[in-house]
Amino acid sequence: MFAVPIVLMHHDPDIWGEGADEFKPERFAEGIANASMDSPALFPFGWVPRICVGQNFALLEAKIGLSMILQQFLFELSPSYTHAPCPVSTLQPQHGAQINLTRLPTF
Repeated sequence: MFAVPIVLMHHDPDIWGEGADEFKPERFAEGIANASMDSPALFPFGWVPRICVGQNFALLEAKIGLSMILQQFLFELSPSYTHAPCPVSTLQPQHGAQINLTRLPTF
């Protein structure tokens, strides 16, 4: 598996210079390609603007499946859940998210 540490790249002073952790929209005044010292270093939501041709269908299927599950079950955080966010490539719970799943009564 190949993983690019996007969060680390977007805060690397070797790529973005001093103030890499600061919000500076002016660094994009000359375009995305010239914003960093080492282009391309910005990965907004992926590598390029192209998307999978089946993405809309896959998302529609996921929404339908999720709506069918949500109609049948109740999701609640477990009392043992400890809030500890951990930035990996996205923000994730460090100790997992313990969820209690209860089937809703059918009528």
